[in-house]
Amino acid sequence: MVPRIPSLMINLGAVACMALGLLGCQAPSMEDAVRLATPTPGKTIVTVDAAMLHHDDHTFQPALATLKNGEEVWVSPYPVGIHGGSLHMANIGSGPKTFNPWVAKDSTSSEMGGMLCGGLAGTNPYTGQVRPDLAKTIRVQPDGKTVVVTLRKGLKWSDGKPLTSHDVLFTWNHIIKTGVGNASMRDNTLVNGQFPRVTATDDQTLVFKTAVPFAPFLRRLGYPIAPAHVFEPMLQQLRPAQFAEAFNNTWTTDEALKHPENLVSSGLWVLKHYDPATQHIVFAPNPHASWVDANHSRLPYVAQYSVRTVADMNNLALRFEQGDIDVYSVPGQNVAHVRQLTQPAFTLYNLGPSDTKSFVMLNMAQRIDAATKKPLVDPNKTAWFRSTFFRQALSMALNRNDMVANVFKGIGQPACTAESPASPFYDGSLLAETQGLCPSQNMLKAKALLEKDGFKWNRQGQLLDAKGNRVRFELLTNSGNDQRETLGVIIAEDWKALGIQIDFRPLDFNVLIGKFDTGAWEASVMGLGGGSPLEPHDGANVWKSDGALHMFNQRPRRADGTVNVADRLPWETELDALFNQGAQTLDLSQRRPVYRRYQQVVMDEQPFLFLVWPLSLVAVHQRLHNVHPTPLGGVLHNVESVWLEKRSH
Repeated sequence: MVPRIPSLMINLGAVACMALGLLGCQAPSMEDAVRLATPTPGKTIVTVDAAMLHHDDHTFQPALATLKNGEEVWVSPYPVGIHGGSLHMANIGSGPKTFNPWVAKDSTSSEMGGMLCGGLAGTNPYTGQVRPDLAKTIRVQPDGKTVVVTLRKGLKWSDGKPLTSHDVLFTWNHIIKTGVGNASMRDNTLVNGQFPRVTATDDQTLVFKTAVPFAPFLRRLGYPIAPAHVFEPMLQQLRPAQFAEAFNNTWTTDEALKHPENLVSSGLWVLKHYDPATQHIVFAPNPHASWVDANHSRLPYVAQYSVRTVADMNNLALRFEQGDIDVYSVPGQNVAHVRQLTQPAFTLYNLGPSDTKSFVMLNMAQRIDAATKKPLVDPNKTAWFRSTFFRQALSMALNRNDMVANVFKGIGQPACTAESPASPFYDGSLLAETQGLCPSQNMLKAKALLEKDGFKWNRQGQLLDAKGNRVRFELLTNSGNDQRETLGVIIAEDWKALGIQIDFRPLDFNVLIGKFDTGAWEASVMGLGGGSPLEPHDGANVWKSDGALHMFNQRPRRADGTVNVADRLPWETELDALFNQGAQTLDLSQRRPVYRRYQQVVMDEQPFLFLVWPLSLVAVHQRLHNVHPTPLGGVLHNVESVWLEKRSH
């Protein structure tokens, strides 16, 4: 056993601001939420490693070392641990749709695929700065447009093949640039519609050159690198359109089931086992993972990383209580129960406001079914959804305080802005400029806006549009997510008070994603995460009119992957310009007003009706050691260094 870390209750959202040293970063008060999350004396308490609050830039930084065989590896800065044991994790849903990280469009698939392939760079979980990963050095040249990356020597794929600049060139010039799979990587790398030029001077050295200085570019170096020796033969044998289709059908769940060894890895793990029947995924350490401990023993310590997919949050909670999983993100409604548990032995960490967006979106797209030549959504409904007054009215009718109290049990706050309170670009003063749009419910103003847009009510109190059509539409969400299902019920009731009939339907996640892909949906309660609170441009694929996740007004892609945005709404055009401007502005003080304006546009136009920013509370089994949570990195940012005590059962 190792000694317990001294306990300290603190608002970690504020800690993130202090650690980053960013002016204007104001985390909201969470005192009430922290009190709710604090267990009774003598039991598990909300803690944070006190050492995290008193470090310089070199504390907990990996060092570079050269092994006897010439391989350059990262040396873990954490105490030496013990090899062995299984780390047990779980997620909610229907399992991954693919293990291909360049194709994945859902969080589970992205997470599972991301276990296999590393990037050139990562993020320091303490400071938020970009740091090398597969790279040894990353140097920005004086012109601000040229970045020289040097790979570490001796890098290998899990099958023993060398990882060189050729793999990087193939990834950037034939996967990311062409937009095969998930085009979001390409979309978030374009600036003024131009993709960076990527060349190599030798097997170790790469040169990235953007058309103009591009502030978010260094974080793009975190994109996973693909094994050229696996995919390049396919490219050589097929035409581009055929390659795109074939690439989308590689590293599938079927291939993972039958031939997991085909999914070669440059990361910490290799896929060992996948069972679609039980949705059980097992990863084993990559024998060529380039991390070692202070004794130069190969990492990770964990002998097996096990992930199970469960049907819903209740199942997830039960598994944690039974000791079947080691890490549990505790939803607000379960905090009161979890804090009373005496078994398993765990520590509950408060990581501050989450940066996961929860929202309602209305389908504004005017898309035509290719087969029937008819609109995918009733044009009357599309007209409602495209009305700013209609969207504003629906936003005003939402009782977000009720959602925080009843769904999240006070562990959160109403969400009104596109940037999380955890972001240094968040500006709380925006709330004063919303003219009552958020966060308080205001039914009188909501009805006045509807009347201004030509809506009226019949004798039964049903809302009718200017043509006399009754306002009724379908609201979807993913089944198994209790929070979203409950939010959907509350939203339907709030809008019923406006005379709107909502047909609320939870669907299997993969079925729901299929509807988004085709454009055959009306409204949905959804969430988005995975970006960095440090970089608003990570949301460019959501907010730019040609973005792969511009779901509220999604346009079909041409065969070459491009999108016709000639029908952009004026505010979509402004968002496009703002994201281009922000990306080309290197000075932080000049970037902040650009991203403040984007948040203002989103608040005015309400393409997303934001709901709640939850507080991120994570329970971690005390058999895990070397756990050093941070608001930016979470609890397993240093999973290579985490080691396990032997289970008692």
